[in-house]
Amino acid sequence: MKSLKIAIQKKGHLRDESLLFLNSLGINCQQIPGQLTAKCPKTNIEIIFLRDDDIPTYINKNLIDFGIIGEDLILESQPEVRAVKKLGFSQCQLVLASPAKNQIKNLNNLSGKRIATSYPNILKKFLAKNKIQSEIITVSGSVEVAPQLNLADAVCDLTQTGSTLKQCQLRKFATILKSEAILIENSSSNPAKKQFLNLCK
Repeated sequence: MKSLKIAIQKKGHLRDESLLFLNSLGINCQQIPGQLTAKCPKTNIEIIFLRDDDIPTYINKNLIDFGIIGEDLILESQPEVRAVKKLGFSQCQLVLASPAKNQIKNLNNLSGKRIATSYPNILKKFLAKNKIQSEIITVSGSVEVAPQLNLADAVCDLTQTGSTLKQCQLRKFATILKSEAILIENSSSNPAKKQFLNLCK
């Protein structure tokens, strides 16, 4: 039977939880440090470790059969992918938060303020929907530190437990959306894909 390629994030909690999910299906695989591919013993499956935002590109070119990515990536980047199902793990929220000591306590206080985020497209739509005019400052990481360094008055970022927000003395005052891991697939059809989908039911 044709081999099956499944792409997952190459590092981070989504990678770890994706491997646990695959293990629960009987697909046992260990990533060797420094290697970006790994064959799963006793199966025809190969795991490919990629940056999460690169996974849709490989899927759409039919170079990889399935990918596991965060729903937030789909909503932010809007790649054309075929979503198979939500997987129920890596659940998190995209929230708005501000330093507990400042005057931003709700959405009404955001007008004219600066918001740091790695999700500018989602935030822009949210602000427009709520008729709020704020300055969006796009950063690629370490969003929570922006208020401390006076780059922004508030942040828009993903959180699972809220611990990082608390460490940075930030208080959540609104939830924009909820996200979790989703399975996406390419447009090809083969028996190996159907076999894997049956495992995921």
